[in-house]
Amino acid sequence: MTSNSRVTIAAHALAWLELARRRGHPWLTSDEVAASVNTNPVILRRSLGDLRRAGLVKARRGTGAGFALARPAEEITMYDVWAAVDSEPLLALHHSEPNLECPVGRGIRPVLTDVYDDAADAFGAALRRRTIAGMLERILK
Repeated sequence: MTSNSRVTIAAHALAWLELARRRGHPWLTSDEVAASVNTNPVILRRSLGDLRRAGLVKARRGTGAGFALARPAEEITMYDVWAAVDSEPLLALHHSEPNLECPVGRGIRPVLTDVYDDAADAFGAALRRRTIAGMLERILK
């Protein structure tokens, strides 16, 4: 599964958990969340596991088992979601050293690093401005 779809699935799951909480159902099973996302519950459980490890959801076993938000939806940003499910850098440099005898190969890494750092900063800032609660409000309009 690509990282961007992992973020999408995780955001969907969190928004559904928040809507269920607002409707008086703070705990949902992975099957219930998977039905909303329209994905296999095994895939959804992996995503919920990432979100749990990041402190965004909590899990309950036994009678009444399920998942619930661990923090208010107003405090969960899309950056939190992205960080929970994607450990790869947004943009990456060459996997191997470029040809240092070439003028482009010799100088491209520091230039791209600056460009990529700026892009990652802008990306992170945009995600930090969006919360699960704010997105749910837009969804429900």
